[in-house]
Amino acid sequence: MPRTRRKRREVTRVPRSDALLPEYDRGTVPEGLVTRRALRDMGLSPGGNRGPVAILRCRLCATRPNWSCRHPTRGYLLRVDLARPKRVATLAQELALDRAMAARSTCSGCSRRYYYCLPLRTVGSCDPCAQGYEPSPDTYFTPTAPVTHRLAA
Repeated sequence: MPRTRRKRREVTRVPRSDALLPEYDRGTVPEGLVTRRALRDMGLSPGGNRGPVAILRCRLCATRPNWSCRHPTRGYLLRVDLARPKRVATLAQELALDRAMAARSTCSGCSRRYYYCLPLRTVGSCDPCAQGYEPSPDTYFTPTAPVTHRLAA
């Protein structure tokens, strides 16, 4: 019995002049427009940007200058002048995050806090407790002195 072929999805081509946002190829982006990742590297958040201002075309579409880029690998460009500095977490927020991570990485059987999250929903304890062997000391925190705070950061 012959296999049935999957239908190819329809490619919707939009002429570049009808695109809603201006598109730029890599290396031709004007000053003041960057991607979210570049904003993050600068220590900024999108802040006042209401949405993308332009599209950074993918490498494949650089060979097709007449068509608009519709690939998922395209990037959206934001304005740097509307970006704001990243917010810094308060000590209370860091403490809450550290407690949440401690709950995920502390074994209920041996009370050791590991450097990784434990499978507490499925197994219920750390692997050494479940399998019955002694863990290596480089996999969990060893308290050396009394700690006044428990922040990991």
